Amino acid sequence: MANKRDLKKDINYVLGDIIEAVYVWELTNTEKPTKDSEAIIDEAISTFDELIARVNDRSVENKKAHFKAINNDLESKGKNLIEKINKLK
Repeated sequence: MANKRDLKKDINYVLGDIIEAVYVWELTNTEKPTKDSEAIIDEAISTFDELIARVNDRSVENKKAHFKAINNDLESKGKNLIEKINKLK
């Protein structure tokens, strides 16, 4: 992990791309209900808020391990959200 700024950018880009993918799905499936897709967007936003709050936590002793854990969480939660997008019908 290079630094805090890069981690924040990664969080923003990954979750922003996931939200954009949901919007594209909604545009291509206009006849289908958007309740499930809106839930994915809400989950992505809450994940963003949680991860940014953890990045900004200054009471951490081992910053390198802390940022690595955040990066791992971003990866796992991002994959989970992508799987949910792929399951939309």
